[in-house]
Amino acid sequence: MKQLLLTRGGVIVDNVPAPLLDDDSVLVEVAYSFISVGTEMSGITQAKKSLVKQAFEQPEKIQKLVDHFRQQGLQKTIAKVKGVTGGGSPLGYSCSGIVVQVGKNIKDVEPGQYVACAGAGKANHAEIVLVPRNLVVKIPEGCSLKDAASVTLGSIAMQGVRRADPRLGEIVAVIGLGLLGQITVQLLKSAGCRVVGIDLDQRRVDLAKDSGIEAGLNPSEADVENEVRRLTEGHGVDSVIITAASQSDAIVQQAMEITRKKGRVVVVGAVGLGLKRSPFYEKELDLLISCSYGPGRYEPNYEDKGLDYPYAYVRWTENRNMAEYLRLIAEGKIQLSSILEREHDIADAPKAYQELQAATEKPLGILLRYPLSDPENRSEKLATRVNLHSKRVDGKINVAIVGAGGFAKGMHLPNLQKLSDLYHIRAIVSATGSNAKATAQQFGADYATTNYQDVLEDEIVDMVLISTRHHLHAQQAIAAAKAGKAIFLEKPMALNQVELDELTAVLEETRVPFMVGFNRRFSPAAQRAKEILQNRKSPLMMMYRVNAGYIPLDHWVHTEEGGGRIIGEACHMLDLFQYLVSPAEPVEITSTAIAPTAEHISLTDNTVITVRYTDGSVATLLYTALGSSDFSKEYVEIYVDGKTLVIDDYRSLQVYGASAKGWKALTQDKGHIEELKTFAKHIQGEDDGIIALMELVYTTKISLAVDKVGSSVKVL
Repeated sequence: MKQLLLTRGGVIVDNVPAPLLDDDSVLVEVAYSFISVGTEMSGITQAKKSLVKQAFEQPEKIQKLVDHFRQQGLQKTIAKVKGVTGGGSPLGYSCSGIVVQVGKNIKDVEPGQYVACAGAGKANHAEIVLVPRNLVVKIPEGCSLKDAASVTLGSIAMQGVRRADPRLGEIVAVIGLGLLGQITVQLLKSAGCRVVGIDLDQRRVDLAKDSGIEAGLNPSEADVENEVRRLTEGHGVDSVIITAASQSDAIVQQAMEITRKKGRVVVVGAVGLGLKRSPFYEKELDLLISCSYGPGRYEPNYEDKGLDYPYAYVRWTENRNMAEYLRLIAEGKIQLSSILEREHDIADAPKAYQELQAATEKPLGILLRYPLSDPENRSEKLATRVNLHSKRVDGKINVAIVGAGGFAKGMHLPNLQKLSDLYHIRAIVSATGSNAKATAQQFGADYATTNYQDVLEDEIVDMVLISTRHHLHAQQAIAAAKAGKAIFLEKPMALNQVELDELTAVLEETRVPFMVGFNRRFSPAAQRAKEILQNRKSPLMMMYRVNAGYIPLDHWVHTEEGGGRIIGEACHMLDLFQYLVSPAEPVEITSTAIAPTAEHISLTDNTVITVRYTDGSVATLLYTALGSSDFSKEYVEIYVDGKTLVIDDYRSLQVYGASAKGWKALTQDKGHIEELKTFAKHIQGEDDGIIALMELVYTTKISLAVDKVGSSVKVL
């Protein structure tokens, strides 16, 4: 399908894989999408800045890159930067079209219906979009597809008006009469308000006058404060809605000057907020911020999972704002004919953006038009695979990367490139088509796809490397095993016992090569420690301290997608214990969590786990998110036979009480590249150090068994 992307070279139309339908979303063929001149042009301006200039504007990102360089080295840092900046970003967040398919959990939308869609990264400038249910509204009779494409801007304007809480007969000033301001004016008029419009562009002021405003003021030609004082008999307006975009603090200051005592100032546009105490204090003004489309915005449970707010408690959600805006258009209370000033075919979109950048008088609203297909002829638009090369590589392991997120692009893909004598990157699978293609181009893959089934049916693919979110791991691995593919599965192996049992049974039946990305055991420090411990006489005493760092409880790792940090990360440490004590097996687990006094602190983020093994060894993991980020993350102490071994953040191994040499390096090495080398040998049938399936099961069972609420003892 065709999609508009913003690259460092400008706006392009690219052919990318179409999104694949999921259970909670609606697949829509786009008829019109709306260019938001202010928002999108600011993004283009930012993209054209040099990376150095952008970095100086965001110094916190410089520190993150420096830290990444120290830990991972130059090549992976470059790959990380390219992964963020090299592929192009989707543009657009408002469109209309025809429903093609609906997810199985969608009961009130049907194929063939006309709908409007909202959401950055979802309602893109693209021929096909996949949009969650709460960001989709049906278009009522009397509202055209063309007008409905402005639904996002309309709902933003409506939420700004709701925040102002205007009453019948009140006088409201609107500062900034661009597209958002023009719609705001019409909404206020529909609510029975008297409106004062303010803008430096006289053309926009005149257009607002056509909508029936009480007065139109151009600050370059009129004294705004005096004129407002005259219009309001000296009281000031009841409220001000700021829809302008500027870094200046003068706009919000002027808004306060023209507002009556105990009035309201609502900020919708992006303006400077350097406030002076006067007249804010003297007038006892309310300064309010309007958050985009309304309640539900930026809330994953609402937007992505479709969990609605009860009507009685949240009367106007973002979806209900969208629907009401379209109803007002259908009834003729919102007129867009004078606002939607230009229309371009999607193929001509780059030229339209170029003209927009050069124009001294920018149009208010611009539409992109897409040719609609007959249902029988949509297959090309709906294609989930885009081929980049047609070559076949023999003598190497042809690998498909499933899940092209930051970790895959910053770690696994650069490592696979380093190991090009062993691996050939055959395919990239990502839920986002533009990301799939950009990643495939960056790392030289043969094709990009949004459909996992494409690689399972590809006879050339020998192996899949699964690096998706945790809740997908077990089922994707099961599907790959049944397809006869070798599987490198990022941790965790499963999120519950049912998944673990099912996956284990399939692996035992199919006997496909299988590996979980427990990389710590493949680090130089761990492998050297294993050598030193090889002829030990006594059980091991081990202590592993993880200063994990705080992650907010609404982050995905804490949800059903992540399974929590013990299952999602502490499994690494539990596997290292298993590696060092092997062939001993775990027999008892004790877990003790803190009793937090604050709601933002998680039990499972702050747990002590002790594991006892058949040979008498005891290993203790202290996993905490309470520590300082200035302190190192991982530290291991091992005691046995008069010796002490210390692994410090996988940069060094120190040995005390023995003549054996340790290990030290300038950069951190957690074994990521070595685990890929080991797996390649295993696939090729060589004698290797692959992790035994039973050890993978032990580690996963321990992580699943740890009690999440307090203390417990479990016997395996």
